[in-house]
Amino acid sequence: MANWRDGEGTLRVGAVEVPLEIAASYRARTRGLLGRDGIAGALLLTPASGVHTFRMRFAIDVAYLDRNLKVRAVVTMPPGRLGMPRLCSRHVLEAEAGAMAAWGLRPGCRLEIRAVRAADGL
Repeated sequence: MANWRDGEGTLRVGAVEVPLEIAASYRARTRGLLGRDGIAGALLLTPASGVHTFRMRFAIDVAYLDRNLKVRAVVTMPPGRLGMPRLCSRHVLEAEAGAMAAWGLRPGCRLEIRAVRAADGL
């Protein structure tokens, strides 16, 4: 997918399908998961090579993806942390802590993303 836009979609990890929010604009990436108490599914930040969890209310799993949506690394970050940027990363996927392990997402997996609807006004 070359032209990423803010919106919704579906993330496929093997046989598992997960609801996905796509944050492609500066405004949406900056907002991320701030102010939320959780997320049903995952949030894709693109382009991005690192994240932080300052002012977050819950721990998150973070997957660093290359430009081909191959998972390079997966870490769990508690609130109040600064993640180190990953040089090979083009996208970052965020979910509630423990979710990625439940989906079978691990380094080396190639993910599939299907955009369903672009967000209006972003």
